[in-house]
This record gives sequence, structure tokens and C-alpha cells, in this order.
Amino acid sequence: MSAGTTQKRKGRGGDAPRIEDVAKRAGVSPMTVSRVINGASHVRQAARDAVNEAIAALNYAPNRAARSLAGGGQVRLGLLYSNPSAAYLSEFLVGSLDQASRSDVQLVVEKCDRGEGEETSARHLIKSGIDGILLPPPLCDSQPLIDLLAAENVTAVAVATARLADGISTVSIDDFAAAETMTRHIIAQGHRRIGFIIGNPDQTASARRLEGYKAALAEAAIAVDEALIRQGLFTYRSGLEASEALLDLPQPPTAIFASNDDMAAAAVAVAHRRGLDVPGDVSVCGFDDTALATAIWPELTTVRQPIAAMSRAAIEMLVAEVNARRQGKTPEPRRLVLDFTLVERESDGQLGA
Repeated sequence: MSAGTTQKRKGRGGDAPRIEDVAKRAGVSPMTVSRVINGASHVRQAARDAVNEAIAALNYAPNRAARSLAGGGQVRLGLLYSNPSAAYLSEFLVGSLDQASRSDVQLVVEKCDRGEGEETSARHLIKSGIDGILLPPPLCDSQPLIDLLAAENVTAVAVATARLADGISTVSIDDFAAAETMTRHIIAQGHRRIGFIIGNPDQTASARRLEGYKAALAEAAIAVDEALIRQGLFTYRSGLEASEALLDLPQPPTAIFASNDDMAAAAVAVAHRRGLDVPGDVSVCGFDDTALATAIWPELTTVRQPIAAMSRAAIEMLVAEVNARRQGKTPEPRRLVLDFTLVERESDGQLGA
């Protein structure tokens, strides 16, 4: 599926409508809008009709004409994805599609399976004449995939990886500092038995978040209790299993910090199923601040990772590197670190309050 769009006609107020405006009006995802625009067959007729109606109402005009760039020709970028979190992927796609439109580049979005499927999909994109590839998590940490792109001399940008030296540009936040900040916040509320649900062990950000959690405990002279640390996979189901194990402990935690919002939402569900009040009996905090964080009750206190902004920045970096190569230059890999924010809502509170 490809999406190369540029808006020419103006919407109300003089602003050109964007792909997410069409998606919102039609009640579908930006990916579905892109599929309709590109004539994909696997779209329900009701959704197709809603998208076409929104396009007409907003005067949204996709333009596939190539823009003259230094070095010649339109830039074609690939986005490989296999993220299990629909909430994370949705925000990532919104940012990517929007920036591709603004930069007047064609974005080819392709799902792949982990393992050999990653390399198969990457080779397919390379064979199609792609100029660069965007690697969101968890593919940002796939060494075989990164090695393949290097061997094929394909420009790539990895998003949300904690790797420092892979020869490719990266966009991320400081996962260690973010987890440390959240853990300090929980400690400041009087909690000392703080459960932690680790993210997928295949992703470097998971280890950095665990390290940040442990660093904050050490700073507060709280001993690390390994029983309070459970493995997750960044999926809702893994969050359910980890939370059940934590709350089954003879001395369960008074707070649970999960490495993403999907797992934190699962922790809230487990607490409710056991008749526990959140945050009265147990505080729950997440990470990412996806749409899920405000779709559950109580709304999650979480670390806001600027997912859409990270994907936009990655597209900009890719375009710049592709054009530099077209001019015969060899761009040095860049490491861009964006700010995170601790967002306080209703899922955590003072111990005993």
C-alpha cells in the first residue's frame, strides 16, 4: 500500500485538509483513508463510501505528481511495521502520513512478520526501488534487518531505539530518564512496593526503562525486589498475566508501573476484576500516552512519548539523507532525542489517601 499525497485545494479557514482530517470525518483510521486513495481492494464498502464522502466534503486532493527535488525524481520511502500495539501504531502512522504529505514524498506502508518475514518484506521494498526505509519499534532493534539494509546501501532511520551506534540515524526519547522520572513521581506519593512490568526483551527501550526504574529506587534507598518485576511483551495480554502475578504476591505492590499503556490498561482491568480501587488500593501508571490512556477509567497517569512527532522527524531525516546521497554526499548518521512529559491523571495517588 502506498500513500503519496499533497493537498492543493483549501479547506475551511484557508487551511489545507490533512489525511487525519479525512479519517476523523469518516470515522476510520488514516491507514484506511490511504488504502481507499490507493485503490486497495480489502476495504469494506461502507468505509470506502465514508472516506470518499469525507474527501469530497473537505476538498481533500491527493496529488501523486512528482516534485522536482535536488538530484531529480520524487522520493519514495518505505515504512515497515509489526507493532502489536494498535494505539501506538495509529499515532505513528498519523505522523508519518502527515509528514509524507507535507514533504511531497510517496510513502509505501507494509506490514511484516517478525523473523524472516522482516527481511522478506524489506527485500520486496528494496526491489521496488525504494529510496529509504523507516523502522518503528520493534523493527528498530532488528539487527538482521539493519544489517541487510546496510549491505544493500539503503538509507534507514530507526525510531524509539536505545541503540547508539548502528550506522543509521535514530529518533527517540531518553527512556532511562523517562522511567526514572515516573518512578520518582510514584515514590514521592509514598509508595515503596512498586511493581514494574518490563517491555518486550527484544527492544532496547525495554531495558533502558527497567534501568531507570531501578535507578530511582536506588536513589530513594529502596531495595530492588525481583518479585515485583515481571516480564511483559508490550501487549495487553502480557500485561494481564504480569499484573495477575504481581497482585497474587503475599505482599502485593501498592503501585504498578507498566512499560506501555497497553500493559497499564491491563493492570487496571485486573485490579477492577479483583474488586480493587484504582488508585485507592493500587496506583497504576503507564508509558507512551497513546489514545488508550484516556479511553479507560480511570484515565492513566503516563509518560508522554511524542510518537507522531518522532515519526514526522524520522521522515524529514530520511528525505534529507536521500537527497544528500543523490547529490553525491555521504551524510553522517544523526541521533535526535525528543523531550518526554510526565502526564498526571487519575490512575495514581498518595499511598493511604
